[in-house]
Amino acid sequence: MSDVTGFFYPRTATGQSSLLPSPPWYYAGDLLTVEFRTDPARVAELLPAPLRPAAEDPGAVALIWADWQSCGGDHAEMLDPVRAQYKEAFFVVRCEFEGHTYSRCIYIWVDKDFAMLRGIHQGYPKKFGSIHMTRPHPFAPAPQVAAGGRFGATLAANDRRLAETIVTLTGPAERNGFVNGHPMAHHRWLPAIDGRGDAHAELIESTGAKFEGGQPWAARVDHLALFGSPTEELQRLEVKEIIGGYYRQIGVVWNGGRSLVPRL
Repeated sequence: MSDVTGFFYPRTATGQSSLLPSPPWYYAGDLLTVEFRTDPARVAELLPAPLRPAAEDPGAVALIWADWQSCGGDHAEMLDPVRAQYKEAFFVVRCEFEGHTYSRCIYIWVDKDFAMLRGIHQGYPKKFGSIHMTRPHPFAPAPQVAAGGRFGATLAANDRRLAETIVTLTGPAERNGFVNGHPMAHHRWLPAIDGRGDAHAELIESTGAKFEGGQPWAARVDHLALFGSPTEELQRLEVKEIIGGYYRQIGVVWNGGRSLVPRL
């Protein structure tokens, strides 16, 4: 018998097969964000104790599409792009815990297995989906990251369209919205194998160890739609009012978090 190695599944004698390298993890990507207001009660029902709704603008929601390249510390994935490139779409709300404001991802879809497992480690409730967004390019007909650039994005899962948007960039902005601008407060859950509750349940705080960002761009939201599905609940987040749209290119390093409420 020998010890098995690897950061996550599968652990083997050499660790080569592990789906994830050890942190730190590096990300570079384009983010298209649409912020809107929904019924605050629909946000509150998605915040398990001890989290509470944000005192200010509790119904604010950010829907974010992201086109990522990511890698571990040796950057090997960048030269093997199938292991680096993925897309995701996710919904973020704000909440409060012990006097601090946090962002929290309530729904998220990704299109690669390594991104899903990485999210499980970080407390993101990731599912598989089909995500597409217009990519900028200096030559037509692709849009540029400049005033007048028009971008579309779609999300589907299990053969059903779940969300879509079209935005037009209008000019530089001071920030990339406000909903997804705080440390994340996530739960890490592992149901017990015998069905008796959770074997592990922990509230954690997670944020980037390093951040770089290009110029944020404000956008007019020309179209936003959420659709029903037998296996999703997005229509409960009815769009009451559009707050705004944004586009930004960023780089992030993630290198762990801290436990806020550990329970075993």
